[in-house]
Amino acid sequence: MENIRIGNGYDVHALAEGLPLWLGGVKIESPVGCIAHSDGDVPIHALCDALLGALALGDIGKHFPDTSDEFKGIDSKILLRRTMDLVSAAGYRVGNADITIAMQRPKLAPYIGQMRSTLAGLMSVPEDSVSVKATTTEKLGFVGRGEGCEAYAVVLLLKNPA
Repeated sequence: MENIRIGNGYDVHALAEGLPLWLGGVKIESPVGCIAHSDGDVPIHALCDALLGALALGDIGKHFPDTSDEFKGIDSKILLRRTMDLVSAAGYRVGNADITIAMQRPKLAPYIGQMRSTLAGLMSVPEDSVSVKATTTEKLGFVGRGEGCEAYAVVLLLKNPA
């Protein structure tokens, strides 16, 4: 079993009017966007945490701290590429990734295919190895009130052949 690693990740950001909304590496048409030090791409942040967690390398805050000017406003696709460099350096590759985004509005279904394609490209895996799902919280909690967006990610890493 030492050839398989599983990781999970979670991220959340508050929403505010007038900010761009980036989810899964795709710009979403929306009157609100995430308040964040970076571009606030919640699914990518959860995915990075899942990848790092699978290898016991800490979390996204350890590698890309929000106290650093280097990461202020950074495109989260860059963070995912850097995380994938760490995965590769450890001798692993992505088997599959499963991401769930919880957001009351806007509807994300029209963007799911583009998110899957973008994330697959960034992780160098086939598109059918990346699942992205969107849900609401039935108007419950901070997500349901439209105050924030959250995402969960699970990844399976496979050891590269020797």
